[in-house]
Amino acid sequence: MKYNVNEIRTHFPSLQTGAIYFDNPAGTQVPQEVIDAVRDYYLTANANNGGAFATSQRSDAIIAEARNAFADFLNAQSPDEIVFGPNMTTLTFIVSRALGRFLDEGDEIIVTRLDHDANISPWTALAERGVVIKWVDFHTDDCTLNMADFEKHLSTKTRLVAIGGASNAVGTLNDLQTLTDLAHMAGATVFVDAVHLAPHAPIDVQALNCDLLACSVYKFYGPHLGVLWGKYDLLDRLSAYKVRPAGNKPPDKFENGTQNHECIAGALAAVNYLASVGEKYGGDFAAPYVQFSGRRLQLKSALAAIKAYEKELATRLVVGLSDIPGVTLYGIADPARFDYRAPTFAITVDGKTPRQVAEALGRENIYVWDGNYYALEVMQRLGLQDRGGAVRIGLAHYNTAQEVDKFLETLKRLE
Repeated sequence: MKYNVNEIRTHFPSLQTGAIYFDNPAGTQVPQEVIDAVRDYYLTANANNGGAFATSQRSDAIIAEARNAFADFLNAQSPDEIVFGPNMTTLTFIVSRALGRFLDEGDEIIVTRLDHDANISPWTALAERGVVIKWVDFHTDDCTLNMADFEKHLSTKTRLVAIGGASNAVGTLNDLQTLTDLAHMAGATVFVDAVHLAPHAPIDVQALNCDLLACSVYKFYGPHLGVLWGKYDLLDRLSAYKVRPAGNKPPDKFENGTQNHECIAGALAAVNYLASVGEKYGGDFAAPYVQFSGRRLQLKSALAAIKAYEKELATRLVVGLSDIPGVTLYGIADPARFDYRAPTFAITVDGKTPRQVAEALGRENIYVWDGNYYALEVMQRLGLQDRGGAVRIGLAHYNTAQEVDKFLETLKRLE
């Protein structure tokens, strides 16, 4: 069935207000299915885990099914490889602290200047242990990672490589397969920040063969919740900082205290919502994923269909931006290369600060972000940090061509 964005939009109550949500990289809107799941959790299953009574058992069953859902979403080998937490940042600090116990003075960690700071600061903090931090640069003309610089920094002392799946600032998709293969050849563990990748493309941790990967559910139509995946053997070897009564095996040992059960219920609903998109509109995109079945196939084909639709919107946006004098676009600007970027665009407008642009658009009910979006290194490298950063336009699968056109028309009037 042909992708029908108008039908997609009926699932999202907030989209009925007339506002145009282009602030999606900071958090998407949620479908009614997610709202209902959170509400129903409170009504029917609101209890702590492990109890001998009905609500606790229902709660445990929801959490178990949510782990299964994310194992399907990421193609994990086991639901026990799925760890829930408050957000990706917190989970990454948890992992960095655990991995830090295995690092010695002089060991090396590679980070990139293209990343969100949540995939930088947890690793640079380990410098206090004597760990050496190596920085990989990016090309400022198109904001793609400098692969030669990456290879130059790999050595026999490299213990961990922290890389992003997609830039939350400028949209660049990194070649995760090549980066992971090169890192493994050097004997390094690979941590992938997939927060900005997960809403826009299928993820298969088995094919990538990375060691750890984290994402945030509120970036793909769910509640505020983080998810960590790791190879089970690695998670099992890591020593978690935890309370003594907590379990000693993954994932329990990484989930200190009571989890956000209602948000886990909503996260399950978000994954099932995406699976329904695949069931309805993903048929033409299922061919590369025939090795999967059931929900895994639906999820892969859903994200492939979403990626194709978002690419059309992104092309429309960039062609329109090129016709507006005074607008500078950062990152890949050639639609022929849009397979290598997410539909997220950073721009500046001559004569106006990013905040002024965002405020003017906001008065027209067009929501965009301004600043550095925690991609501090990106903005510093582009020379934008001291100028207020940039305006970020982030498209999602529920946005429309008409919304893109209204944005462009409004931006033109700002001259």
